[in-house]
Amino acid sequence: MMLTKGIAAIGVAVAVAGAPAWTGAQAADEGQDTIARVEAYLDSVRHEPGRLGEFVADLPKGADLHTHLSGAVPTGYLLNSAMRDDLCFDTASLTASAPPCGDGQRPVRDAATDPRLADDIVRAWSMRGFTPGKESGHDHFFSAFGRFGAATSHKGEMLAILASRAAAQREFTLEVMLSRQSGAVQELVKKVGGDASDLAGLRDRLLADGAMAGIVKAARADADADIAQMRKELRCDGEDADPGCALPLRFLLQVTRTAPPEVVFAQMLLGFELAKADERYVGVNLVAPEDDPVALRDYRLHMRMLDHLRGLYPEAHISLHAGELTPGLAPDADLKFHIREAVKTGHAERVGHGAGIRGEDDAAGLMADMAREHVLVEVALTSNCQILQVCGDGHPFTEYRRAGVPVALVTDDAGIEHTDLAGEYIRAITQYGLRYADLKTLARTALDHSFLQGGSLWRAPDDHTPVPECAGSPLGGDPAPSCLAVLKKSPKAAAEWRQEAAFTAFEDRYDG
Repeated sequence: MMLTKGIAAIGVAVAVAGAPAWTGAQAADEGQDTIARVEAYLDSVRHEPGRLGEFVADLPKGADLHTHLSGAVPTGYLLNSAMRDDLCFDTASLTASAPPCGDGQRPVRDAATDPRLADDIVRAWSMRGFTPGKESGHDHFFSAFGRFGAATSHKGEMLAILASRAAAQREFTLEVMLSRQSGAVQELVKKVGGDASDLAGLRDRLLADGAMAGIVKAARADADADIAQMRKELRCDGEDADPGCALPLRFLLQVTRTAPPEVVFAQMLLGFELAKADERYVGVNLVAPEDDPVALRDYRLHMRMLDHLRGLYPEAHISLHAGELTPGLAPDADLKFHIREAVKTGHAERVGHGAGIRGEDDAAGLMADMAREHVLVEVALTSNCQILQVCGDGHPFTEYRRAGVPVALVTDDAGIEHTDLAGEYIRAITQYGLRYADLKTLARTALDHSFLQGGSLWRAPDDHTPVPECAGSPLGGDPAPSCLAVLKKSPKAAAEWRQEAAFTAFEDRYDG
């Protein structure tokens, strides 16, 4: 019928014909019974790794809201890419570089016939088998980026890997942090001069004569080329298209917080200008170690920069690494304000990591503010354990949830850390005793706090009750005309509807 055709046209799943009539009251009762039976199944497999893994693999998981492109792809791919590009590596540090190979270097292709060498390189480029000793987990992790950086030039292929994996992981949108046109930005800063004490003046210089507009155009062309390559890799125009082709893809521009202040501001400006010009770019995030001396010195300045730009670019989103700190990594004074400054001055809609919340001044008050303002914390359990040694009960995951702060499970750098989103859900289940209702909330919350455009399916933030237009339709099923209009208008609501259809199918499989 025409309604079903309309749903298919926007990619929204359709309920099976002949399903019983549905009302909100019936759904509430039947839903609770279903959830209870799925809870019982989860309890029956909670201590059986194989069956628990199968359950979590099938589970809809919303979105991975914190993933860096270069660190997310498998290290094996990076090694193969380095061999294909005929890169060299330093025999002492195992750092890849462009050919020709000089003194103290060998071709990476030597690893193709030397399994031990291949393993040594993968260990240097990731956390595989890492044991803290002379080098900490923190230092090994962050140094890995410099070691494999030369092998990350094929961004379209890397996006294809992430998109395919996200679809297989039962995610419904893909957000990727990546860098664009960094060299051009630095050259522009050198050309125009100025300093970060006059942010308005610096912005005027950067925008003058169309120089920044040219960089924006180049970054948009980069996205065009990368997405075209991704689509080719995934066979998106063929009959055997990879499911990853269907995922909405959005980019967050990475801003390197260890750069000179003028360069940091220029990178931020590029991110905000891109968000204004291109819906594929949705905002910015600051990257590099939060405990770096330059990052610590300029932290409050960076937040003021974001505060200045936020009022000029209301369509751009801000997600910030903040509180990726522990005592010993940074002076005690810095442990007291980073998350608060990110939220209050930097206008962070999402906080990446937030592991140091216990050291913040008035942590309880800050968490209450975050709950009231619906500031989500991107919780990276594996990453925090590997890098910061913040694990299990030492992690504030439970405290955030108890305070009502919205949280989502994320991977951070799945390739380096040898994890995936399913692994993060399993870790949360086994370490914190999560129930099925908790998992469903985590997935819904992640997708709702994504930066995918459009209004939400839900009537209010973190209230998973459908908007009035969809209140009379079975979630994920055949929507009423008023609901279909909402789904057609909003990519986010359409993605959430698809997830609800997936939840219905999932619950049918595990209901008793």
